[in-house]
Amino acid sequence: MTVQKSFSIFIIIVILSIIGVLFFSIDASTFSMLQNADMKMLLCALLLVCVGWSLDACKFMTLARAAGERLSFKSTISVVWINYFGCAITPMQSGGGPFQIYLLYKEGVSVGKSVAITLVRTIQILILLALVIPFSLIADPELLERYACMRIYVCYVAFFVALCAFLLIVSVARPQLIKHWVNAALVWVRKVGFLKSKYLLRAVRWVSREVDAYNSNIKLFTTTGKWYFILSIFLAIIHLIVYMSIMPCLIAAAGFEVNYLRCLLAESLLLFMLYFVPTPGASGAAEGGAVAVFGLFVPWSVAGVMSVTWRLISEYTGILIGTVIVIRMLGWGGANKVMNEDGGTEKEAERN
Repeated sequence: MTVQKSFSIFIIIVILSIIGVLFFSIDASTFSMLQNADMKMLLCALLLVCVGWSLDACKFMTLARAAGERLSFKSTISVVWINYFGCAITPMQSGGGPFQIYLLYKEGVSVGKSVAITLVRTIQILILLALVIPFSLIADPELLERYACMRIYVCYVAFFVALCAFLLIVSVARPQLIKHWVNAALVWVRKVGFLKSKYLLRAVRWVSREVDAYNSNIKLFTTTGKWYFILSIFLAIIHLIVYMSIMPCLIAAAGFEVNYLRCLLAESLLLFMLYFVPTPGASGAAEGGAVAVFGLFVPWSVAGVMSVTWRLISEYTGILIGTVIVIRMLGWGGANKVMNEDGGTEKEAERN
């Protein structure tokens, strides 16, 4: 499927979701409740979005320094915005990686280092989101008793984080195992007809080369670049706190009281879930899930409007800017090439 079609599907689902959310939530009391909204708090939410973009860019810069590369703020902020676009057009928000790798490669960062940087950034986010859960439960131990449906999801999050940690450790300590597993998967893909036999050996060689490059670059984060890596973790924590503060800020702007820690827990579960939704950019599930989260803290008649507002300022603005960058830098044809070739990875492999 082309990038244009994926982006069109995303837009259609978003429009239908917004219409559905507003249709089933707005009533006569909605506008009266919003008349006294605190504009200062709304502006504060917008400021948090901008601060979040800046922190994300700084996080990229420190991860790059940990890998022995120097990036400017101007180039990394483009990486942040183009990631919004890539995530919006792919299931489980997986398309951000190829676009990030492409821009980093254009800035002179090798593919192996680019993969390591983008992967570590994503893992940092997932682990930090998961860590919000136990801290929130310690602060509010009765939360799972009030919301029994969260128990299963908390267990799911714990299992997934343990699995990711296991795979990360194996990829560093025993890279040959990763090669063996991936090669076995490639053989299976060939058997079922998704990969032609003439491309199998090429794919195996490419996997071996990239796993070696990834492994050596990951080790940089814990050796020569360990202090920059530690700084990136600190920035990731601050970035996540800033981003997750947008929702409580909007609730306060509407004049409602909110338990900050409880809101962080509910939001962390939602954000974690959105990484595994099969629709482009988690569209539909994101809007509906945001309504459910806001519904825990505000009347239902306001939850829909606040859900749309939250998505508008925290995601849609970044997606819009990322789309402009893609069109200006690549065009739709170039974007399709990036998605099909993983940001020029094949060219790098051939060069090596």
